[in-house]
Amino acid sequence: QVQLVESGGGLVQPGGSLRLSCAASGSIFSINDMGWYRQVPGKLRELVAGITSGGSTNYADSVKGRFTISRDNAKNTVYLEMNSLKPEDTAVYYCNAKVVLLGRGFEYPYWGQGTQVTVSS
Repeated sequence: QVQLVESGGGLVQPGGSLRLSCAASGSIFSINDMGWYRQVPGKLRELVAGITSGGSTNYADSVKGRFTISRDNAKNTVYLEMNSLKPEDTAVYYCNAKVVLLGRGFEYPYWGQGTQVTVSS
C-alpha cells in the first residue's frame, strides 16, 4: 500500500558528502514522523536523525553538526544531507515513515529497502 524508495547512497572518501533521498508513495493520507536509521552487520539498527511533520528534528550524538535531515511534505520526501563523512558512518541507511493510510485512523510504520553508504579512501 505504501512504498518508500531511497536513493543517493554510494562510495565517498572521508571528509566527503552525500545526500540521501526517500520518497513515499501509495495510499497516503498523511505522514507523521520520518527518519533515517543505519545498520552495520552484527549490530542493531540505530536512529540517525528524525523529523516531525512540523519540522522538529533530533539527531544521534555521533552525527550532530555533520548531518541535516529535512523533508518536503508536498512531495512526501525526506532527505539526509551528510557532510564530513567518516569511515564509521559506513552502513546501510534505511528511511522510515509513520504513515496514516487513506481511510484509516491510525499510523503504520514503513521502511525503505536500504541504501549502502561506504566511506573509504
